[in-house]
Amino acid sequence: MPSTRTPAAGPAPAVRHNLVLVVTCVALGTVVAAMASLNVALPDLARETHATQTQLSWIIDAYSLVFASLLLPAGALGDRFGRRRALIAGLTIFGAGSAAAALTTEPSALIALRGVLGVGAALVMPATLSTITTTFPRAQRARAVSVWAAVAGASALVGLFASGALLEGWSWRSVFLLNVTLALVALIGTLLFVPESAEAKQPRLDVGGALLSVAGLVALVYSVIEAPTRGWADPVTLAGMGLGLAVLAGFVLFELRRENPLLDPRLFRNRHFAAGSLSIMLQFFVFFGFIFVMMQYLQLVRGDSALMAATAMLPMAVTMVPVSRAAPVLVGRFGFRRPWVAGLVGVSAGMGILSLLDASSPYWLIATGLVPLGAGMGLAMTPATTSITDALPRSLQNVGSAMNDLARELGGALGIAVLGSLLSAAYRDHLSLPGLPQQVADAARSSLAAAHAIGGPVSGRATTAFVDGMHLALLGASVTAALAALAVAALLRSAPRPEASAEAHEVPDTPGAQEQPSYL
Repeated sequence: MPSTRTPAAGPAPAVRHNLVLVVTCVALGTVVAAMASLNVALPDLARETHATQTQLSWIIDAYSLVFASLLLPAGALGDRFGRRRALIAGLTIFGAGSAAAALTTEPSALIALRGVLGVGAALVMPATLSTITTTFPRAQRARAVSVWAAVAGASALVGLFASGALLEGWSWRSVFLLNVTLALVALIGTLLFVPESAEAKQPRLDVGGALLSVAGLVALVYSVIEAPTRGWADPVTLAGMGLGLAVLAGFVLFELRRENPLLDPRLFRNRHFAAGSLSIMLQFFVFFGFIFVMMQYLQLVRGDSALMAATAMLPMAVTMVPVSRAAPVLVGRFGFRRPWVAGLVGVSAGMGILSLLDASSPYWLIATGLVPLGAGMGLAMTPATTSITDALPRSLQNVGSAMNDLARELGGALGIAVLGSLLSAAYRDHLSLPGLPQQVADAARSSLAAAHAIGGPVSGRATTAFVDGMHLALLGASVTAALAALAVAALLRSAPRPEASAEAHEVPDTPGAQEQPSYL
């Protein structure tokens, strides 16, 4: 007689969840590390490829710009055709692009291939978080998201350290070969352990919204990156930024009229969703802009090796990761608002300290700024990410994941563009080179690495000009984090917990049930 016993619930689901979490975090770490890992190779790149300061900005930011611009449509494609398929396609494109980049020698080709990597990363990142939020039950989701947030923050620093170690023995090409290795590991893990997930009866893809969002972001970020070369008041610069903002405004109006928008602007009426999106964007504006500036300072001003420059960032990593893991406990005890705002204040304080650095500053001053910066990032990341995902019902988790990723990558792209542009503009303006031939002066103004190659008094003046530009960039980052703290404090004043908002919008899982969320 066949047994009628129901199989006991064993540890299999937990093991499966853990494997899914590990694999998605490896994939996440692979694409996030690529945003920062090449920063440590900038001096080597400048010397070998003769890239200008603006080209160096583009080599870093081409990845972030394409990444951010394609996140919303890539996330929608993953929801429609399967998140596992998106991971497989994205990791394949990312790995192939990295392999090709390791073989190039031209700055323009490197910029283009970094854009290809951004296409792959745009498919990968939203699939990681949405896989977690749809695979894990609500009771375990906060823990899983805290791990995801810790990996998202720490991967950039781990990437810097790994790249610095590789550059001790090899050239900048080894950084791209590391990308290939990590992508291959994540791809194998995805094929073996990640289940397929897709939303049933997905609406038609909002092609018009996707095109408008991409066009607006590209025009805006392109104009900001080119501003130091053309001038901030140049008509082309102003027209480009105006065009980008106008297209993005048109995107908002277009989405308001769509029955199934790529991103419904009414979502931002939910104060937790709005606060989380704004906070994530400004946190990573500060973070990636800081990494771009700081890696050049450590190597070109202080004279550190690539490995020493990466190692110098360890105080930020050793505070960010444990604080990020402890953040859910603090939120459970004190609520979202206080830990979150305290974290942003810590980021602002850390950047304020770092803005005091000069060419002869001792390392203890650097570490003094990195500790509150790392702790603040760790404390603010988890509640911000959880606020975005928990503010929405399960049927809209893809939107929450895509918005979290878009805010993160757009903030990083704009941070590198804006802070890098402030650095470049101040460097050019403050570098006075009377009596030098025009060709030599232009070469010195193109980058600090080029000025060091010329040597003599030119090198010393260029170092002073670079430090002046760094002061301006890091002070701007400190002010940005302080404004983020004020905005989050205001948005979360008397706001309900995001779980209550999401549960209020849940729709019964019955045939024919239609999602009618209220964003008020």
